Amino acid sequence: MTEAAVQERPITSRQIVVGGVPIGGGAQVAVQSMTNTMTHDVEATVQQVYDLNAAGADLVRVSVNGSRALKGFKEVLWRTPVPLIADIHFDYRMALGAADAGAACVRINPGNIGGDDRYRAVIEKCAETGAAMRIGVNSGSVEKRFWDLPKAEALVASALQKVEIAEEMDFSNFKVSLKASHVPEMVEANREFRRHSDAPLHLGVTEAGTKLPGAIKSAAALGQLLPYGIGDTIRISLAEDPVEEIPVAYQILSALNLRHRGPNVIACPSCARTLGFDVIGMAAQVEDKLKHYEDHFTVAVMGCIVNGPGEARDADYGVAGGKDDGLIFAKGRPLKKVHRDEIFSALFEEIRKDGWK
Repeated sequence: MTEAAVQERPITSRQIVVGGVPIGGGAQVAVQSMTNTMTHDVEATVQQVYDLNAAGADLVRVSVNGSRALKGFKEVLWRTPVPLIADIHFDYRMALGAADAGAACVRINPGNIGGDDRYRAVIEKCAETGAAMRIGVNSGSVEKRFWDLPKAEALVASALQKVEIAEEMDFSNFKVSLKASHVPEMVEANREFRRHSDAPLHLGVTEAGTKLPGAIKSAAALGQLLPYGIGDTIRISLAEDPVEEIPVAYQILSALNLRHRGPNVIACPSCARTLGFDVIGMAAQVEDKLKHYEDHFTVAVMGCIVNGPGEARDADYGVAGGKDDGLIFAKGRPLKKVHRDEIFSALFEEIRKDGWK
């Protein structure tokens, strides 16, 4: 078996490179998150960056919100396995310092960075050091001059004004984000921005919430943009340990057939036809075991031995429960019947035979 091919998307953006990671221009969608440690706590921040990278983050953003954080960032920068983005709010001097230190990218918010003279100073520094820049516009911090516009229009107007300045300065090493906590607003803003600019786009629903509602909102938004070539890097903003954001990001990308990391588990919702077979428990057990696998393949857990193999015929492996026995199958083809108590071990015996890990 070979890993499933990913869906080709329209190429709608130009490409930049952030610390060796290509963003836009047909590159795979990059996954990122942000540390929630105090950056001056170097050991804790380094550990979290490693944890995020191990989970699959291509890029990690780190808060640089003052001189202590900047000092810590400089130490963290050279101890991590993944390119770092310096997150800047209010004090443009932190952006200058982070770029000088070797940040792969600096993220600034036009609504709170100060006047355009400060913004130009950051561009000049990024051009000098080779750092990329993210123009990060949020619905909650749009520049005052755009407050009278509808929110989606305000996001676009604010972003385009900053894009225009960058392009006037012959600086193109930037990406843009237009984020809102309201899904239709975020989708509208990104669609409209794409009509005016080919800058790479970072996508996310800001303040999306805790894991379940945050994942749903993010999937609803990204599903309306990514398949159409709108969006080049993503963050799933959850009120959780940031490491929890990464598997959600990959689940969304995998569901859209854009990028895969680890196995895919499908399961029927269970009904009376299961004859007592615990579909829910078995699916959870299989999913937990597969968390440690990096290869991509699909496993189906079905409750009905009559329809199960047919309904999941595209799965690489599957189980279908019965009253006393269960059926192990692959690609819809029955392999063997085993006692219900042996279903789990028999399934993974077949998976291991093919060398998946």
